[in-house]
Amino acid sequence: MNTSTLFSLDGRTALITGGSRGIGRMIAEGYVRSGVRVYISARKADACDATAKELSELGHCVSLPADVSTTLGIQELVTAYREHEPALDILVNNAGAAWGARFDEFPESGWDKAMDLNVKTPFFLTQALQPELVAATGDHLAKVINIASIDGISIGPMETYSYHASKAGLIQLTRRMALRLIEYGIVVSAIAPGAFASNMNRDARDHPDEIMDQIPAGRIGADEDMAAAAIYLASHAGDYVVGSTLVVDGGATHAR
Repeated sequence: MNTSTLFSLDGRTALITGGSRGIGRMIAEGYVRSGVRVYISARKADACDATAKELSELGHCVSLPADVSTTLGIQELVTAYREHEPALDILVNNAGAAWGARFDEFPESGWDKAMDLNVKTPFFLTQALQPELVAATGDHLAKVINIASIDGISIGPMETYSYHASKAGLIQLTRRMALRLIEYGIVVSAIAPGAFASNMNRDARDHPDEIMDQIPAGRIGADEDMAAAAIYLASHAGDYVVGSTLVVDGGATHAR
């Protein structure tokens, strides 16, 4: 057992969707600081470029803007990535969408947006990048990390019907994909974040003091909390975590 390299990611490659802000950015920074050649994607090119420029001051980070909510956008991203790298060690399926509305007013568009980006995109992007993931295997396993949510495990107070259902579906999809892809040396796992400051979780971002009482740890998640979970799963330390979802929420799920 060599504990000095157990969590090492030096020299590996990673592609992170939704990497320009929030949880995606937290993971991207953690990887860049760990010596990973990081590629981030986001729908808004300006934001993606700006984040990549900032993170490039710490290491290797390249912007690959794309709208991965469509199969065309997925293929454009894959093509762009292939112009830079022949293999992919780590794929983080983080891009996501939420929709909130009262039960009797909830629209079909709110279902389509959440289900397409939160469930279909991780599947089809992983499918498209399977050759690159397989190419990365050899002396280590390739990793796919799906970003789920504690709302896929327990019920939060907001009426986000499609979001809850999509994140629960992503957790189950992670299990199904993991059983198949481990045959190729690809480990699929997931992270279920709790309250982290982001545009999607504005309460945690704008009013952290108001929700801390709901979290046994007494605080919202820090950037380091998310980076640490993503580094663990991506490294040799997480090789035996196959199909499971790591809950990172300060105990909030148990307190609901």
